[in-house]
Amino acid sequence: MRVSTKGRYAIRVIIDMAENGETEFHPLHNLAERQGLSEKYLEAILGTLVKNNVLEGARGKGGGYKLAKPATELTVWEILNVIETSMSPVECVDNGKNGCDRADVCPTLPMWRDLAKIIKDYFTGITISQLVKQKPTKTK
Repeated sequence: MRVSTKGRYAIRVIIDMAENGETEFHPLHNLAERQGLSEKYLEAILGTLVKNNVLEGARGKGGGYKLAKPATELTVWEILNVIETSMSPVECVDNGKNGCDRADVCPTLPMWRDLAKIIKDYFTGITISQLVKQKPTKTK
């Protein structure tokens, strides 16, 4: 499993919204400028998040994007699960698939299922509000 730039940008922008007024609408150009991203690319990411009820969008004066629920309730899993094509470590446990044609004899399938569960549980356990409170540490 590898988180794409779209997934990383989605998380960054949502943290930005939480830090700068999670109940307020944030204009696209402000978000793009603060994050150093193109508006067009960011708009595609945010559109996916709106379509999947992670964000709310509003047009016109005072419009933009805001969190659909409090940062204390919004998990990293919810974001990545709608942005990423797959969060599974292997295809045979991807999105409810139950293995492959060799699932009944595959000695590794339980291991992959367990890893998929660990990944989901890990990201489900992290809320946006937890990330807002964290400050990165510099390494030498």
